[in-house]
Amino acid sequence: MSPEKLIRMANQIAAFFEHQPDGGPEAIAAHINDFWEPRMRVRLLELAREGKAQGLRASVRDALPALRPPQPG
Repeated sequence: MSPEKLIRMANQIAAFFEHQPDGGPEAIAAHINDFWEPRMRVRLLELAREGKAQGLRASVRDALPALRPPQPG
């Protein structure tokens, strides 16, 4: 999946949760952890770490530390 598509999808999730009473980085991270396949989470984290996630909403950036990388095995 292209970096642009991952960023767009993450931003769409953030936009949704911005209008929810319990929204915020925790809700964004929980949604991504629950519904994104592990490779997508890994790629989003890589893009952010490499400085290639331009355009990512601040609320998604705040959620990144709570994303679960896949467990080996």
